[in-house]
Amino acid sequence: MLTKRLIVCLDVRNRMVTKGVKFKGNVDVGDPVDMGAKYSDDGVDELVFYDITASAENRPCDMEMIRQIAKRVFIPFAVGGGIRNLDDMHNALLAGAEKVSVNSLAVLHPEIIAEGAKAFGSQCVVLGMDAKFVGVSSKMPSGYEVYIRGGRTAMGIDAVEWAKKAEDLGIGEICLNAIDTDGVRNGYELSITDMVAKAVHVPVIASGGAGTPDHIVDLFRKTSADAALVASMVHFGDYTVQGIKDEMRKAGIPVRK
Repeated sequence: MLTKRLIVCLDVRNRMVTKGVKFKGNVDVGDPVDMGAKYSDDGVDELVFYDITASAENRPCDMEMIRQIAKRVFIPFAVGGGIRNLDDMHNALLAGAEKVSVNSLAVLHPEIIAEGAKAFGSQCVVLGMDAKFVGVSSKMPSGYEVYIRGGRTAMGIDAVEWAKKAEDLGIGEICLNAIDTDGVRNGYELSITDMVAKAVHVPVIASGGAGTPDHIVDLFRKTSADAALVASMVHFGDYTVQGIKDEMRKAGIPVRK
């Protein structure tokens, strides 16, 4: 049986890791390089760093930060935010990232997925997708709509249909963030996670809502997700990476040593 991955997400603003609820009320929690190194040492499988203000400030992702992370982190990590074109992707990979995540850019310019996959390989290109429940309709058959610009702009695109299109374009992985559960810590949004995971053949990372190890166990027992992304539950010291993995093992979830 394939092992399930545990991934820690670090949202970065002004060179500080920050965390909010449903993209609002953010508080700073620490230095991204130091925190990334700690989680790496603790045994997390991968890391994701999002430069959450880069796009709004019309600048590229913080390349110097990526270089510093690469010097201290010896596991795969992805970066997102401020990825505006192939040059930005290339520079992030040269700085040491294994993967780049595209979200708003991919929705507005889907061709970037195919171009990135052709230039660097599908395994290097991750689709970040923010989805919100809006009700089932003929236009939104899954009931979940794609949002961009940090959850502020509805796009009138069905989340499952967008996932399938992104796969056709060459995306290597999908990180699905449920806006309704983001930062709430009451559990993942299992419905849309399972719908997307079953609709595509690329790995799907579930994001938004983890508060306890039981939520991660539920995710893997009830959906076809390949990985669980966590943030608040480790950032604020409630749980450790190893503690979470121990609970996963006890529940019979295959995890990496």
